[in-house]
Amino acid sequence: MRHDISVPIPAAGVICEGHLTGPEDPRAAVLFGDCEPVARRDPGRTDVSDRLARAGVATVSTDLLTRREQAIDERTARLRFDVGLLAGRLVTAVDWWASRQAPSPVPIGLFGAGAGAAVALVAAARRPAVVGAVVCRDGRPDRAGAASGAVRVPTLLMVNERDRCLVTLNQQAAAALRVPCQLRLLPDTADPAAGAPELAALWAAAWFTEHLSWMAAGVAQRRPANQ
Repeated sequence: MRHDISVPIPAAGVICEGHLTGPEDPRAAVLFGDCEPVARRDPGRTDVSDRLARAGVATVSTDLLTRREQAIDERTARLRFDVGLLAGRLVTAVDWWASRQAPSPVPIGLFGAGAGAAVALVAAARRPAVVGAVVCRDGRPDRAGAASGAVRVPTLLMVNERDRCLVTLNQQAAAALRVPCQLRLLPDTADPAAGAPELAALWAAAWFTEHLSWMAAGVAQRRPANQ
C-alpha cells in the first residue's frame, strides 16, 4: 500500500503543512524543506518521489512557512532566508518523523532547493544520528555558516551550469565540507530539451538510495529479533 496523504507537523508553536507519499512501511524517508514558491512548484518533485517510492523510500514535503508567512514572504522575500527559524522547523519535522517510526526508526535524508539548501545543511548538522544524506539544488550552502562544518553525512550539491556565481559558491562549499561530497552541474534550465528536472531527480534519487541503504541495513541489524 502507498501513502498519499496530507499531514500536519507541529513546529515550535505553528503547524507546518506536510504531504506524505510512498510505501506504508518504508526502509527510509526523505524530507523536503520548502522555503519559497519555486521549490513548492518544482516540476521534478514528483519524479523524485516516484523514483524513491520504487526503492521503498517515503517522501515528506514540508512547507516550513505557514500560509500567512508565505503571503508575507512573497511580498518581502525575507522569511525564506531566515535560516535559523527554518532549520529549527525542519529539525522539528525530522523529530516528528522519527517519533512516528519509534521504536524502530528508519534513516532520513534531507532535500533543500534554493533557500532551503542551507536550511537542510543546518538541520543535518543538528541531527547527525538520524539524518543519513543531504541533497541541495541551486542553493546557497554558504548561508549555513559555521554549521556546514558540523555536517557529518554524504552531501550532493547540484547547480545550473550557467549560473557561475552559484557554481563558485557551491565549489567552495564542496571543498569546505568534511564529508563525502559531490558537485554536479545541471544543464541550462532555460532549455527544456536539456532535461534538467529529470536529471536532477535521477541524481537525487540515486544519491539517497545509495547513502540511506547502508544506514537502513545497520538499523535493521540493531532491531530485536521479534520486530
